[in-house]
Amino acid sequence: MNIFQFLKRKRGRETTPPKLTPQAQEELVAEFEKKFHLHFHRPELIITALKHRSYLNITNEDRIFSNERLEFLGDAVLDLVVTHYLYEKFPKRTEGELSKIKSILVSKPVLADVANQVSLGDFVLINWGEEKTGGRKRQSILADAMEAIIGAIYLDQGLEAAREFIHTHLLRNFQKIIKRGLYKNYKSILLEFAQSKGWEVPSYKVVREEGPDHAKEFVIEVYVDDQKMGEGRGRSKKIAEQQAARQAVKKLKLDKK
Repeated sequence: MNIFQFLKRKRGRETTPPKLTPQAQEELVAEFEKKFHLHFHRPELIITALKHRSYLNITNEDRIFSNERLEFLGDAVLDLVVTHYLYEKFPKRTEGELSKIKSILVSKPVLADVANQVSLGDFVLINWGEEKTGGRKRQSILADAMEAIIGAIYLDQGLEAAREFIHTHLLRNFQKIIKRGLYKNYKSILLEFAQSKGWEVPSYKVVREEGPDHAKEFVIEVYVDDQKMGEGRGRSKKIAEQQAARQAVKKLKLDKK
C-alpha cells in the first residue's frame, strides 16, 4: 500500500498524488519511521529524501528541493561505508578485486532490489504520470531514493546511524548478493576485453533522448574498435550504457555464464 492509498484508507476518499498537507506529511513521516525503526530529529529530511523530481510539478518547487542533493550525499556515504566494510572483511584482496565487489554492492540494480524488498517505493513521492507508468517499481527511482535516505540519515543522526542502516539492509546480505551473480558490470567486462586486445576504450554515444524531463529516457550506442556493438536505453545514462554494454558483451560472446 503506497502513501496515497494509505491516506485514502484513513480518510475514506480518493487521493491521487496531491501536494501533501502538513498533516499528511506528518502521517507519511510516522509511517516511514515505524516501517524502518528510525526516529528523525529533522523529519523534513524524510520528505525531501522521498521527493522524486517529478513531484515538483505538483509542489511548484525548484529542482534543488527534490531528493537529488540527498542522493548525491548518500552515494558518497554508501561508498565510504561499503569500502570500509570490504577493506576490513578481505585483508588479502587487492584494490582491483575490492573495487569489483564494491561496484556490485553500490550498483543501481542492487540498491533497487534492496528498496523493493523493504517496499520503499510505497513511500516515494511522485506525480501522477510516474504513478501510472509504474514509477514506484522503477529501478532508477528506487535506487536514487535509497541513496537519498542514506544521506538523510547521515545528516540527521551521523555516520554510525547511516552505517547501521546500510549494514541492516545491504551488507548483511552481502554473500547472497555476490553469489546470485545477477549484477554484472558489463561496462567493466567490455573495457577489460578492449584493453586485452590493445584497442581504445569503448565509447558511448547518446543518439537520442525521449520523453518529458521528469520521465526522460536515453538511447545510447556503444562502439568497440570503432564498430557499433550494442544499443541500450534507460532512465539514466548509466543504465542505458550498461544495457548497451550488455548487448555488446553478448554479441562478442564474453559472458560465459
